Amino acid sequence: MPNVVMISPGFPLEMAYFTRALAEVGATVIGVGDQPVHGLPTEARAALAHYEHVSLADEDAVIAALRGLSRHARIDQVECLWEPYMVLAARIREELGLPGMTVDQTLPFRDKELMKQVLDGAGIRTPRHASTGTNAGIYAAAEQIGYPLIIKPIAGAGSADTYRVDSLAELETVLPMIGHVETVSVEEFIEAEEFTYDTICGAGDILYDNVSWYRPRPLQARSHEWISPQTIALRDLDRAELAGGIEMGHRVITALGFTAGFTHMEWYRKVDGEVVFGEIGARPPGARTVDVMNYACDADLFRTWAAAVITGSAEPISRPYNAVSIFKRARGSGHITRVEGLDRLLAEHGDSVCVLDLLPVGAHRRDWRATLISDGMIILRDPELDRLVMIADRFGSELQLHAQ
Repeated sequence: MPNVVMISPGFPLEMAYFTRALAEVGATVIGVGDQPVHGLPTEARAALAHYEHVSLADEDAVIAALRGLSRHARIDQVECLWEPYMVLAARIREELGLPGMTVDQTLPFRDKELMKQVLDGAGIRTPRHASTGTNAGIYAAAEQIGYPLIIKPIAGAGSADTYRVDSLAELETVLPMIGHVETVSVEEFIEAEEFTYDTICGAGDILYDNVSWYRPRPLQARSHEWISPQTIALRDLDRAELAGGIEMGHRVITALGFTAGFTHMEWYRKVDGEVVFGEIGARPPGARTVDVMNYACDADLFRTWAAAVITGSAEPISRPYNAVSIFKRARGSGHITRVEGLDRLLAEHGDSVCVLDLLPVGAHRRDWRATLISDGMIILRDPELDRLVMIADRFGSELQLHAQ
């Protein structure tokens, strides 16, 4: 089995489970990260045969450390699932002559404008788009693309620093809020429902795939504190309304030359049935969505990923459930003082609850704008989608945390 370098094996937290999975499938795991070894989660620390503590922001220092290590131990491959350091991982591969994604292959997954240019060339429908680093460029792109439009960081993740703009007046309001962003993508706003297409690939094949449904769209959820955002991992991928997005997902992966690892793509389905590409990352979905997918499948997708990148294959996975995450935001500010509605919901729907992770009374509220998980989350599952949606909506509306 290979010796595998895992970049940032303990942060974000779910990286520890991917690190553990590499060891479980037989790899010897070498960690490289900027956390001190005693700060690593237990799951990651126990899985590592060796750890290099070095600043990941200093690429030359990371490469020097691994060159030194390679004189004493063979390095066979490099894995990284945290977006800020995927280009670093590619550079390490090139410097050490290792297989896997090169810098040129990685950049389209990090640069949203380059990503869309590649897919435009493959004939895939993307929003009209432009990138710029100046206010003048933003004004010019807005005039060319038209309103409504979306402005977001070219290398961002999630909905951070992402704004819908419906007019010139709104654009002038938004510009000061994105002044710290070096380069932005200005895109046509697509009025549609929003879904994901997530895959685990090995040896050039899609070994597992998932479609999640955002309720509501992330940008809307980020704009209103009272919303309890939901992400539903769907059981039935043969639904007619998903076919276009799944087919497009296959084309996107082919166009980008992706062969091994996790991908997370977002796409839109308009009321007329047209499907439009959103964006893709060479990483798993965040906000504990891999946990949601695990509960939908009764599987361990951390281990499925590890098997895919190490052996190129994985065991078949069934999908007996739909599963959903619901994120809660307390009413008020300060510390959590009480929770309402939970006992009643558990009495009626406790059999559907897989995870209940709410801030306890006395804990200080989190900043809901800074973290999707906010003040807690629930994961539910059910074989029937309509029933799951009904239960999820009840947890969204009837379960309330209060703070003061």
